[in-house]
Amino acid sequence: MAKGGFPGMGGNMGNLIKQAQKFQQQMEQMQKDLETKEFTVSTGGGAVTVIANGKKQLVDIKIKPEAVDPDDVEMLEDLIIVACNEALKRAEDETAGEMKKLTGGINIPGMF
Repeated sequence: MAKGGFPGMGGNMGNLIKQAQKFQQQMEQMQKDLETKEFTVSTGGGAVTVIANGKKQLVDIKIKPEAVDPDDVEMLEDLIIVACNEALKRAEDETAGEMKKLTGGINIPGMF
């Protein structure tokens, strides 16, 4: 074994630790940035609007009064489900995209 490093590593252990620390700092900053982002989706021509955050949590739902039809509750339920799913998907896609930038496309299971 080469002094101060491992064969095939292309550097010494100190550089590897520095890179890991830098990666950890970048991950923490990315998580903070994503937590403050909001993803807004409207369905039914604006009848239902849902906002999710980067932690993939719903933070607000707005329903226009004219969307509330007691004779067609199922339509309103469907609009809410579609809007919620799309908002959460956008949050997930953004998280995955940021993670891919940070890791250079390497898949690290369990990171998010």
